[in-house]
Amino acid sequence: MKISLLFIGLLNIVSPVYAQIAQLQTNIEQIIKNKKATVGVSIYESGSRQTLIINGDKHMPMQSVYKFHLALAVLNEVDKGRLKLSQKMHVRKSDIIPGLHSPMGEVYPNGEVDLPLSDIIRYMVADSDGSACDYLFRLLGGPKQVDAFIHQLGIRDVAIRDTEEMMQANGNWDVQYTNWTTPSAMLRLLKLFYQGKILSASSHDFLWKVMVGTTTGQDRLKKLLTAGTVVAHKTGTSGTNKNGLTGAVNDVGYIVLPNGKYLIISVFVTNSTETIQTNEQIIADIAKSAYNHFVRSN
Repeated sequence: MKISLLFIGLLNIVSPVYAQIAQLQTNIEQIIKNKKATVGVSIYESGSRQTLIINGDKHMPMQSVYKFHLALAVLNEVDKGRLKLSQKMHVRKSDIIPGLHSPMGEVYPNGEVDLPLSDIIRYMVADSDGSACDYLFRLLGGPKQVDAFIHQLGIRDVAIRDTEEMMQANGNWDVQYTNWTTPSAMLRLLKLFYQGKILSASSHDFLWKVMVGTTTGQDRLKKLLTAGTVVAHKTGTSGTNKNGLTGAVNDVGYIVLPNGKYLIISVFVTNSTETIQTNEQIIADIAKSAYNHFVRSN
C-alpha cells in the first residue's frame, strides 16, 4: 500500500502539524487494516491545506462517481451558452433504459415527456440515475467528449470510456474498469471545482446544491458525522459477481466543518470481498476520523 503525505509550508518531523496528520494516517491505516479490499483515499482541508493520500496512483473504477465529471461537462456547455438549465429536453421512451437504476424512469416509465435540463442533471447526480446519465452522454456526443473535457482541465489520470448501459449489461463485468480515476486525480478535480476554476458562479452553486441533496450513500461519508453537517457528494457502486467480488463502493465530495472550512474527501473501496455493509462502514469510519481530526486541530 503506497501512502504519501503532502504539506504546504515548512514542516519537519517535530512539527505539531506533522504529528497531527501522521496520527490521522495511523487511524486510517487501522480502519483499512486486514480488510479484503483495496482502499484509495484522498483528503484535503481548505484551512490548513493539509493533505493525506493513500494509494493515490492506483486506478480505481469510478462507477457512478463519473456522473460528477459528466455534470461538469454539461454545465460547461451551459456556461458557454450552448445549453440552458431551463431549456426543455424531450425524453423518449427509448431513453428510459431497462435494467438501470432510474428514478426518472419510475416517474416517467413511458417517457415522451419534456423536462428542464436542470431536472435531468438532478436525477443523474442526486439520485444517481443511469438513464439520465446516458441521456446526457448522448447530448454531449458520448463519453469520449467528457473524457476530453476533463483532460483539458489538466486532470490526466482519469478515463471515461463507457456508458451506464454498457457497465450494467450482463456479462460485462470488466467494463467498469474502463471508467477509472486515481484518488490523487479525484482530489485535483474536486479542488478545482471548490476553487471555482471550472464553472461560473451560478453553475457552481447549482451543482453544489444538487450534490448536497444526494439521496444515495447515506451510510457512507455522512453516516457518522454530527447531525446537520453539510455534505455535498457523489457515490458510485458496482454489483457483486458470482465470486463474491464487489468492484467498487465509492463516495467523494465535500464536508463542511463547524468553522466553515471545507474537507475535500474521496474514498474508493475497490475489488472487495467484504460485505456491502463493511465496505460502506470503511468509508464512514474514514470520514469520521478525518472530520474529528480537523475539528480538533482547528
